[in-house]
Amino acid sequence: MTLPRPHRTDLLIALAGLACGLLLWSYGLYTTGDRVFDQRWAALVPLAVMAATEAMRRTLPQTALIVGTLAITADQFTNGNLVTVLMFTDVVYAAVVYGSPASARRIPYTTALITVGVTVGFLVWWQNAVALLVGVITGMVAFLPAVTGAVVRNHREAAEAARLRAEQTALLAEMDRAQAVVAERARMARELHDMVANHLSAIAIHSTAALSLDEPATTRQALTVIRENSVAGLAEMRRLIGLLRDSSGDAEPAASPTLAGVDALIAQARANGGPSGLVFALVDTRERANGLPAPVELAAYRIVQESLTNALKHAAPGEVRVALSRAPEALTVEVTSPYGERPGPTAPGSGAGLVGMRERVALLDGEFEAGPVTDDGGRKTWRVRAELPVGASDEERV
Repeated sequence: MTLPRPHRTDLLIALAGLACGLLLWSYGLYTTGDRVFDQRWAALVPLAVMAATEAMRRTLPQTALIVGTLAITADQFTNGNLVTVLMFTDVVYAAVVYGSPASARRIPYTTALITVGVTVGFLVWWQNAVALLVGVITGMVAFLPAVTGAVVRNHREAAEAARLRAEQTALLAEMDRAQAVVAERARMARELHDMVANHLSAIAIHSTAALSLDEPATTRQALTVIRENSVAGLAEMRRLIGLLRDSSGDAEPAASPTLAGVDALIAQARANGGPSGLVFALVDTRERANGLPAPVELAAYRIVQESLTNALKHAAPGEVRVALSRAPEALTVEVTSPYGERPGPTAPGSGAGLVGMRERVALLDGEFEAGPVTDDGGRKTWRVRAELPVGASDEERV
């Protein structure tokens, strides 16, 4: 088993302590006299051992404390060296600061018990006030460094915990920022798709009809529809770009569309889809048209808008029905259109519309389904159905 390499700072401390101890020894400066081993060289052995423990103070703190305790005990049987005592205090301090958490908790209590035990023992033995002085010195050499190490370690752990909390807070803030950016991009994508796709779909369908039919009246009608949708789409794009660019808050935001504009949507769809054999109808069974939260109004409007756009792109000739109904806790939006081969021109789709509708309903914790179904007469229709929770109004609760 290879021992860990001593830290460079610890080596410097050990060498400095050994040099200072040798300097005091060379001048004959001892801490006591008349000991068991009164030979002059005897004080060098604890000094050298204590200097070796200083080299291990950071890499092997517990081992350094055990060996240092034996060395300071042995030093009491020699003439003693002040540097040996000072290095022992640093070893005790390092054992608390760099040792295991269990050792850091145990060492201050152990040194306190040793201090009390030494004081009481010498009081019983000597029965004079000098025993109290020995107890104070023992506390200064053992207990005080341990308490200092515990205070320093607690401050370091608190600083490290604060640093980790700051890093975690910064990480969570970055995650929130990234999620907010993704959510905002998704919202912008939905709004852009819902506002412009309807106009572009009409342009694509009527331009295809104008190119495929060599009839001046049909071509003129198609070009008229194309121009109207181009102007409307351009206006919507300019409004959206203006809102994105203006971050000062001075511009007055445009009012969000509501279900009150469904009649205009159907009228526009009727004008765009009439040449393709599509008939549009609105069935609104709501007793009250107001009292809906703004997010629900916007989501329902966009679902109807996108469903009508999809019908213009893909529906076979027949009736496109928009049904609105209100329960105490939910608003139901259902749009059905003929499902089958379309004889006339169509516009390509990317599937983003269905994704956008599903996302809008999910944000309101509602239910959404879209797909082909078979009615009672055996005819296939494409149905889009969304249930948007609205909660009961105050009048309904009474």
